Amino acid sequence: MDRFRRLAEGVAGENLVDSAALHRWSVQRPEQFWGLLFDEMLPGVARTGPAMVDHGPVPHPARTRWFPEVSMNVAEVILTGRVGDTTPADDDPMFISIDERDRRRVTTRADARAEVAAIAAALRSEGVVAGDRVAVWLPNTEVAMLVMLAAASIGAVFSSTSPDFGVDGVLDRFGQIEPKVLVASDGYTYGSREFDRREELAGIIAGLPGLERTVVLGFLDERPDLDRLAATAPVVGFEAWVKPHRGAELAFEQLPFDHPWYVLFSSGTTGVPKCIVHRSGGVLLQHLKEHQLHCDIRAGDRVCYFTTAGWMMWNWLASVPASGAVAVLYEGNPFQPGPGRLWELAESEELALLGVSAKYVDAVAKSGYVPAESVELGALRTLASTGSPLSPESFSWIYSAVAPGCGPGGLHLASISGGTDLCGCFVGGDPTREVFSGEIQAPALGMAVDVWDPDGHPAAVGERGELVCTQGFPSTPLGFWGDGPPGEVGPRYSAAYFERFTDPQGSSVVWAHGDFASWTEHGGMVIHGRSDTTLNPGGVRIGTAEIYRQVEQIPEVLESLVFGRELDGDVQIVLLVTLAEGVRLDERLAGQIRARIRSGCTPRHVPAVILEVADLPRTRSGKLAELAVADTVNGREVRNTSALANPECLGEIAALFGD
Repeated sequence: MDRFRRLAEGVAGENLVDSAALHRWSVQRPEQFWGLLFDEMLPGVARTGPAMVDHGPVPHPARTRWFPEVSMNVAEVILTGRVGDTTPADDDPMFISIDERDRRRVTTRADARAEVAAIAAALRSEGVVAGDRVAVWLPNTEVAMLVMLAAASIGAVFSSTSPDFGVDGVLDRFGQIEPKVLVASDGYTYGSREFDRREELAGIIAGLPGLERTVVLGFLDERPDLDRLAATAPVVGFEAWVKPHRGAELAFEQLPFDHPWYVLFSSGTTGVPKCIVHRSGGVLLQHLKEHQLHCDIRAGDRVCYFTTAGWMMWNWLASVPASGAVAVLYEGNPFQPGPGRLWELAESEELALLGVSAKYVDAVAKSGYVPAESVELGALRTLASTGSPLSPESFSWIYSAVAPGCGPGGLHLASISGGTDLCGCFVGGDPTREVFSGEIQAPALGMAVDVWDPDGHPAAVGERGELVCTQGFPSTPLGFWGDGPPGEVGPRYSAAYFERFTDPQGSSVVWAHGDFASWTEHGGMVIHGRSDTTLNPGGVRIGTAEIYRQVEQIPEVLESLVFGRELDGDVQIVLLVTLAEGVRLDERLAGQIRARIRSGCTPRHVPAVILEVADLPRTRSGKLAELAVADTVNGREVRNTSALANPECLGEIAALFGD
């Protein structure tokens, strides 16, 4: 970070005394900043032309084109891993995969290049070309990473989710983008239990009529029986699919900087998940900035973020090898066989950065496990946390229970926040600044972040408001899949981010992120939670609509409402149901509801509490009032009860919780 600050002084022609001054320059002179960042982070890519071009009389983040004269391939950058004049050796590790069964596999740089070449050749044999979609339903192993890189080498658009997602959850996502090839697993393990997913895979294949090939990785069994799948679509085992192409030449399509790379999915709060189309060069450049500057990741470092292939932190981790570092992939339960599992991994793999969720930190603290007393963490420089706000108590625990075991340089606690929407961070860590309990240290470089009040005015320090970004950034999504013509800002995309605040003069378009936040006196930020109805139990974003679609299939349930109850620093999912005449909520029905949600969504979607109510509050237009219920139960004022047709329901619901 400080080296980059000194480089920036030469470009800016002024004294940038610290990283706060560096950030101010980065948003005041975005063309200079992003140009310098490109030159430093992408040394193997030739830069010509401007950093950004805005189309139309008013700059719009979604219409801005970044480095429009640059051609590159993100897979080539990641596989090469060049930092400055240094490139990793062929026998240096690139991926280290470990699962809860203690299987460990090392993929070297040479291995990765050879495997990507073979998988890319297999994809091309299926007719995959630039712009086609390739999807995976896989555990967090090197195979998912290699398939992504192979797809990116061709220019195919890649999407992923984890095998704990049920049939409906997968089809809600992949059904919209119609992948040509699906790479899936026969199952997964969690908590020492094996989950055979071949039956669910058959349902997924049947629900994707445009699918031309399904490739099955044997995760539970090296040679899984695929007979039950072969009748529904062309199915082949992973090794049999790749083997004929071993020895293929590695080739990279040179593509525009803004060529689509990923489709990530929203949580599905108000319907089927939104398919967010992300730019290749922009996402990679953001990740390189976050990795090398904000998280101080260096060539040769080993980096692990606990994630699944269904969370954007998987995509963040996938970019780590571009910085010459090693991505350590862990698949399974982080508490298997006990709370020390990830800390023992940090010791054995000599991790420089370990990334976890805020809820994980809280759970380890409550378990009584003290990492500094149990493992050697001399290599650990950075502990990153995201998914939900990290409490002040967790800050204190980390510095008392983890930091004393780290090396002489000390531990940098980097609480970070951004999202699937930008596949990166708006605010995060800064290794040159002090860490204050309960605060995210600083806005990310190049991100014109602010907090606005409901009238669109900057909020005072300590005042809660809407987190906004007043300028475009390279990982601004291209749009939502199927939401209007390519290159246009479709109506769903516009409504999601750009219509919360309106400038009467029409001189700017502002991104409203959907988080409540406030500035601190130290120049940091506190995130107070989502400003919409997305749930965040354990730091995992969950959409209410996904739960509703499952509950609606149960005949005994007439209607349901789901919300988040704030409890002990976390969010507890509560499901309220109205039932058919003569039906009562007993253990059998509650079990049926939970089983339906578990199979159709994921175990994370299952409510902690299910309660029967006589009626549910709704607006006068007939819409269920989720936010009003959440505010009532969590002790907040309901701002506009006059908008409700039956506000008396709120008191009856609150009484169920003893309030």
